[in-house]
Amino acid sequence: MQPWFTDSKLGIFLHWGIYSVDGVAESWSFFDHRVPYDRYMAQLEGFTASAYDPDAWADLFARAGARYAVLTAKHHDGVALWDTAANDLSVVKRTPAGRDLITPYVTALRARGIKVGLYYSHLDWSHPDYASVRPEGQDPAERGNPYSMPAAGEESEERWADFLAFHRAQVRELLERFEPDLLWFDGEWERSPAQWRMAELAEEIRRLAPHTVVNGRLTGHGDYATPEQGVPIEPPAQPWELCLTVNDSWGYQPQDTHHKSPRQLVRILVETIGGGGNLLLDVGPKEDGTLLPEQVERLEALGEWTSRHSVAVYGTVRGLPHGHFYGPTTLSADRRTLYLFLFDRPNEYVVLRGVRNGVTSARVLGTDTAARHERVGGLGDVPGWEYVHLTDDQLDPLCTVIALELDGDLDLYREHTRD
Repeated sequence: MQPWFTDSKLGIFLHWGIYSVDGVAESWSFFDHRVPYDRYMAQLEGFTASAYDPDAWADLFARAGARYAVLTAKHHDGVALWDTAANDLSVVKRTPAGRDLITPYVTALRARGIKVGLYYSHLDWSHPDYASVRPEGQDPAERGNPYSMPAAGEESEERWADFLAFHRAQVRELLERFEPDLLWFDGEWERSPAQWRMAELAEEIRRLAPHTVVNGRLTGHGDYATPEQGVPIEPPAQPWELCLTVNDSWGYQPQDTHHKSPRQLVRILVETIGGGGNLLLDVGPKEDGTLLPEQVERLEALGEWTSRHSVAVYGTVRGLPHGHFYGPTTLSADRRTLYLFLFDRPNEYVVLRGVRNGVTSARVLGTDTAARHERVGGLGDVPGWEYVHLTDDQLDPLCTVIALELDGDLDLYREHTRD
């Protein structure tokens, strides 16, 4: 794991591909038979990227406070956004866009100090050799979807080996051409790690790109966990990242206007970082490469909040276990400053419990004002309650942050009291 990843806290996910032409679900729309495959692939003819401006993307991500971004280099439909030599199914060879879309994205991000992430689907529902083996132990009579499983008697280990050779060729292209800081795999679930030869793939990635961070969908060999669309109640002990859509769709779908509010997004961000994770927030560009104004507005609002509360967000570590404070918290890397996040208007004060340290000062970030605080109760080794008093003019409309300076490294009381 590279330190930049756990310090980043916020990344931007981009699901962009031919599915944005008709605004249908990426890949799943044909897999689930909502759209015929031929009609889905006919979107190749309408994908222009005519207004694609990766510099504008990168500027927006920087304003949002994102420290990395992840672009779908290839989704489950098999359409590559770069000029792959492994086959001819790419936006370069098959669409009016007619060019590599990843190189300018990489250049724009790096010019602004934003780490480069690329998404790559292991599975490929368009490749002729993909549906050639079934998961270990599956009854051949239960074929499942023809895009992913062979019919009984049509299994072929030779064709599967050909697919793996194609898969490895594309992974090598991504690593060698673009040298991504992060490789975000998906689509591992249809085969076992042994069938994917994940250990072999992991070894090759480490050899070719030892500094590239890899997510957990390199099954058994990833650097971090990737929960999806919901903050875990008990955060993983290992590094992790929540991937989440701004509305309800990964890619552009014009009928989906259910965008989360800035307040919701800030809340999800701080709940995530309070548990030691990163938020990878997804937007879906239109086929021409432009982003919806509603999504731009939300990224701008998120960035305005993160800029005013940056010390409580970036470079921090996971905060207090449940029970010490009724809300998320983060802790400075030196473990001497505790940040409390308040979503709602407190009734005069908030309370911190079970902290042995003395609190030397309390201040409200964003307003740069002091907050009155006092220690109440406590006996011997059992600490009392730290009351922090706030006034309405100190509150932030999205989320208020209090910085508590401690008199030493955080020291928590987690024992039972006497009977």
